[in-house]
Amino acid sequence: MKKKSVRKPTVLLVANGDLRQSANEKCWPAQAEMEAKLSACLADLGWRVKRAHPFKPQLGHGFIGSQKEGMEVFATIDADMPLIVAESVWQYSHHVLHGLVSHRGPILTVANWSGTWPGLVGMLNLNGSLTKAGVRYSTLWSENFDDAFFLDGLKTWLATGTLKHRTRHVTALARCSVPARARKLASSIAADLRRAKSIMGVFDEGCMGMYNAVIPDELLFPCGVYKERLSQSALYYEATQVTDAEARAVYDWYRAKGLQFVFGSDPETSLTEEQVLWQCRTYVAACRIAEEFGCETIGIQYQQGLKDLLPASDLVEGTLNNDDRPPVADAAGKPIRPGRAIPHFNEVDECSGLDALFTNRIHRALGEPVETTLHDLRWGDFDRSGTTDDYVWVFLISGSAPPAHHVGGWAGTRSLRQPPMYFRLGGGTLCGVAKPGEIVWSRVFVENGRLKMDLGRAKVVALPEAETERRWKETTPEWPIMHAVTYGVSRDQMMARHKANHIQVAYAKNAAAADLALYAKAALAAELGIEVFLCGTRADGKPF
Repeated sequence: MKKKSVRKPTVLLVANGDLRQSANEKCWPAQAEMEAKLSACLADLGWRVKRAHPFKPQLGHGFIGSQKEGMEVFATIDADMPLIVAESVWQYSHHVLHGLVSHRGPILTVANWSGTWPGLVGMLNLNGSLTKAGVRYSTLWSENFDDAFFLDGLKTWLATGTLKHRTRHVTALARCSVPARARKLASSIAADLRRAKSIMGVFDEGCMGMYNAVIPDELLFPCGVYKERLSQSALYYEATQVTDAEARAVYDWYRAKGLQFVFGSDPETSLTEEQVLWQCRTYVAACRIAEEFGCETIGIQYQQGLKDLLPASDLVEGTLNNDDRPPVADAAGKPIRPGRAIPHFNEVDECSGLDALFTNRIHRALGEPVETTLHDLRWGDFDRSGTTDDYVWVFLISGSAPPAHHVGGWAGTRSLRQPPMYFRLGGGTLCGVAKPGEIVWSRVFVENGRLKMDLGRAKVVALPEAETERRWKETTPEWPIMHAVTYGVSRDQMMARHKANHIQVAYAKNAAAADLALYAKAALAAELGIEVFLCGTRADGKPF
């Protein structure tokens, strides 16, 4: 008698990708390798993987490349089946968010652990978007998909449809003792925001599919913050009105400060002076629009929209976030906020914009450095040089950080052409190595219909040049890098808790000053109705 075959249980798999064909095509081999490893793991556990959408030979990849395509895919699948979203690349969350919102079966987001192929960055963005949307999901990550942490977690999810990670490093601010000085300062700034209010300039929302980066207006209102919705077309037009002499003056200021432009002859692959001069025009235009509309903070969309009209906005963004920046005058000849940063939030990440506003107010009042930026939580690895036994994160923003964050300041900063895969018209970055020191890290996010905020402490460490170069080569060498060690937060704890691809950072003069700045910013957020959590420990290892 023939033995009856037992049909294996099936899990669906989707792979979300970029909006840009060039990125999807280049990244596909890494995704295919990841999916093969993941499928082998599932087969060993007795499960069959069914890909919910095919490889596309005519395009050279098997990613979902648009929201339209994503809707077509999800319209054909069984909404009750278990579903894995497998990511080894940056992805635009809105391509699949609609399908995940309506999916009834268990959802697991899975990322590789690689600096070169930033699946964990894409997954963190998707996780933050799912959190904001109120979608139940589980999440896992792995370097080779053979470690006990990953395999045990996968088994649990397959058996139960859910997986929870321990986050004992997280403490509600209400359970912490906040210094009186921090509370007093927070109360004063909160009262001013409620009375005088603040304008957040937004150059077109929703950049790069980051649903998690858009704060609903009604959640901002209690903070005293209101959006001025601006068009990228206005920024482009204003840039065309900047004179050659004004652009040249900004360029000459950069050169006098020692900024190193790495020029080449071919504009298709190299940075050219003409690209930089257009960036100088955009910088002047951004300052003037911010002043005209009274924007305390502004966010430029960075990639989509302007990328076919102007060189990349990186040089503009990092410069705006620096107190020491080229002078700009308004139409009447009046200097625009001389010697003061105009906080800019990259990729129109409004959560980072609100955070930058708080940081600027708190740090200026405390006499601490006000320069702030968001970095991608790009990757991490143990130091291979033997300099430190700590786990060292690679915080790496996709283009620019304020030069005040870099070793050597402006003179220690280089401007290199953005990769052509992302920016056809080029444009220079602000690339440097973050200086050693004490920092506060933070993230504003939306969950259960309200604003929340995580804050923690970390230090930036100096690594030998060879180790820095290794990490740059594993990621993107044109972009600024920060070697960060988080206090009291492990790699897996950070991944389990963090609700975004971005992490906000700001320096303080020393450990005690950073602790005070953290408490003050946390208290300010709480005063304005945000639910606040402190993560990890202080530099001395003591709890908050």
